[in-house]
Amino acid sequence: MDIFLQLLVSGIAVGGIYALIALGFVLIYKATSIINFATGEFMMIGAYIFYSAAVLAGWPPVPAFLVVLGGAALLGMVVEFAILRHMLGQPTISIVMVTIGLSSILTGLAEIIWSSDFKSFPPLFPRAPIIIGEVVIRSNLFWGFVVAMAVVVVFALFFKYSKFGVAMRATAGDQLASYSMGIDVRVMFSVAWAFGAVAAALGGLIIGNIGGIQPNLGHIGLKIFPVVILGGLDSIGGAVLGGFIVGVVENFAGGYLDPYVGGGVKDVAPFVILVLILLVRPYGLFGREEIERL
Repeated sequence: MDIFLQLLVSGIAVGGIYALIALGFVLIYKATSIINFATGEFMMIGAYIFYSAAVLAGWPPVPAFLVVLGGAALLGMVVEFAILRHMLGQPTISIVMVTIGLSSILTGLAEIIWSSDFKSFPPLFPRAPIIIGEVVIRSNLFWGFVVAMAVVVVFALFFKYSKFGVAMRATAGDQLASYSMGIDVRVMFSVAWAFGAVAAALGGLIIGNIGGIQPNLGHIGLKIFPVVILGGLDSIGGAVLGGFIVGVVENFAGGYLDPYVGGGVKDVAPFVILVLILLVRPYGLFGREEIERL
């Protein structure tokens, strides 16, 4: 029972961080109907921005954190304006390939600028582990979960209650109708990419604080994709629930199955979930089913 609870709680904590990164997928898809396969690289670039500000420049954590927010938002808007805006009306596969190519470009730039060497952050949270009953949680994982959930809540409240958030939701629902009501759809697209990049970058900051950073950190983005598919590509709540489910299943697979097969099951588990969900519910648990009439 102790091992079960340990794996469960740790899985929930990891899942919360997955949910924040998945939010980067969801925010962009909700407004633009584009699946951004460079989300993992946005996450990685955000981590390197924090490393540059906090370690190389020696800034305190708060200013370094603000630089991450500004840098990630700028990156998202530049990508949308310089690349994706010119792809409007093109086949979906072309846009997908552009985002895949963008991920390779960002990885290469990270290696050129920061090298491929492993780098670590200064400790951002107290080092003492968090003890809940008989469960012991690493402090950086616990506080990373707390920060991730706080950011998700802020985004959810913003979309539900702010005028700008309502405009973005209207754009996601019907771009043509939104345009006819005076909403600048192009601005909404840019802001959606900025917010998506910020969510991913904050996830990268948390991941980097837990395990350090290197250019292939962006590969975590592929692991997050099953989270998005499970919850639904256009559902913030689905991203949170999907993150918890994948985090827990991944932890259980690593704790109970890896010792018997020599490892590897933990890495495969999210993609098994992905295949099963696509077979049963292609639109995810909370995704909006699109019906095409001929």
